Amino acid sequence: MDPSEVEFLAEKETVKIIPNFSLDKIYLIGGDLGPFNPGLPVEVPVWLALNLKQRQKCRIVPPEWMDVEKLEEMRDLERREDTFTPAPCPYYMELTKLLLNYASDNIPKADEIRTLVKDIWDTRIAKLRLSADSFISQMEAHAKLDNLTLMEINTIRSFLLDSLNCMFKLRSNLQPGSSKAQFTDY
Repeated sequence: MDPSEVEFLAEKETVKIIPNFSLDKIYLIGGDLGPFNPGLPVEVPVWLALNLKQRQKCRIVPPEWMDVEKLEEMRDLERREDTFTPAPCPYYMELTKLLLNYASDNIPKADEIRTLVKDIWDTRIAKLRLSADSFISQMEAHAKLDNLTLMEINTIRSFLLDSLNCMFKLRSNLQPGSSKAQFTDY
């Protein structure tokens, strides 16, 4: 899975919008949306919110977690803890990117939010790299990945798979009776 696929999944998350048009309920395969009335908030998937925003048909209400004070607390907590703390949202990085790229005028303190989310991301990725290094150097066979998002796992996935593959080959080589014919890449 590459980052664009993770972003696609993130677009299914819901966000509140305040439409400036009237429309009855829309019946879609993924569920019913609406009704849409001017000035009344309604929950819609991010993909629809961005589409309506680009056509100037709505204003996007930022998610509750997308607040400077809350993000500062999360950043500080993430820096203090040795383990991963729960992410503000399963797709916090992707949603921040999408909403700030297409609807930054609807999000108060957008630049500060962008910086804080980047700080949280950098801290979590640094922890992930340290955890992976420790995991590999201790030649562990399994790891517990609590509180990681799909994008974070995706970031380290290829490195971990290659490292585990090499460890498997090395361990197989050390076992008595092993032959080179046993090596296969998984």
